Amino acid sequence: MRARIDVNEIYRAALQAFAEFGFRKTTVEDVAEKLNRTKGNLYFYVKDKRELYIKTVSFALERWQGRVRQAIAKEKGARNQLMAMCRKAVEYLAQDEELRNILKRDPDIFPMFPTVDPYESINRRSVRMIASILKKGVKEKVFRPVDVDKVSEVLFSIYKMVIIQTYIKTDEAYVQEMFDDTLDLLLNGLFVESERSQLGG
Repeated sequence: MRARIDVNEIYRAALQAFAEFGFRKTTVEDVAEKLNRTKGNLYFYVKDKRELYIKTVSFALERWQGRVRQAIAKEKGARNQLMAMCRKAVEYLAQDEELRNILKRDPDIFPMFPTVDPYESINRRSVRMIASILKKGVKEKVFRPVDVDKVSEVLFSIYKMVIIQTYIKTDEAYVQEMFDDTLDLLLNGLFVESERSQLGG
């Protein structure tokens, strides 16, 4: 009997294949070949190519999310944690060429108006991560009191738009500049201080 395959090894091999060939052109045989196995071996772990793809992308997204979580944990204070979260999320994707290539081929990984989202549980965790920082910031009085649940959803939606715009539709030379401008707008707004205080009543 053949030894069992580490599922993470399967996902890493599949990530390479899907990044190189895209979902349509990749076959289960392509992934099996990278593992020096037969496609029959892989069917012990997934029922078909679609399931392999979803599990592979989930693996990549969770790895990305884990790196962001580690960056947040190193910071003290909600403001620093928010900055670390935003910067690490964008910085990581700049370095992960395989996931970036998959996103370019399949931007629906981050659906703007999802009816069915196979990555919903992962995306929910990202929203909860944002909410946790917002709650902490409101408590520390560095963020104004807001509806944390609603604002978390809004920030995650903006983040998805930024990711799609910077990595899928934009020349990579402008990625950092666009990110910095977006972050500045989110954190500081358009109005000067005196105008902001008038808006607040």
